[in-house]
Amino acid sequence: QVQLVESGGGLVQPGGSLRLSCVASRITFGRYTMAWYRQVPGKQRELVAGITSGGDTNYVDSVKGRFTISRDNAKNTVYLQMNSLKPEDTAVYYCNAKNLHTFWGQGTQVTVSS
Repeated sequence: QVQLVESGGGLVQPGGSLRLSCVASRITFGRYTMAWYRQVPGKQRELVAGITSGGDTNYVDSVKGRFTISRDNAKNTVYLQMNSLKPEDTAVYYCNAKNLHTFWGQGTQVTVSS
């Protein structure tokens, strides 16, 4: 079965950095649009950043200039480099793979707090 496994979350102080990774298995990774979403309790899941199979990227306005999404097709991995983190970035971050079908990871907690 398809698996998306996230890692790299944790507790970081405001202004700090984290890099999230998501390793995909049992999909033709290079054909999928990959994305990171985040969700806080009581709110809808929000698209943070996406990257197409061709490498085009898009970001929610609140993270532009601070977050960078990238992919390594040889490693079936998508990354989210998060810099200048703010308390409002605190959420569970989910990896998403979309083509004809959509798959989700289990999520990784990111907490930004002093």
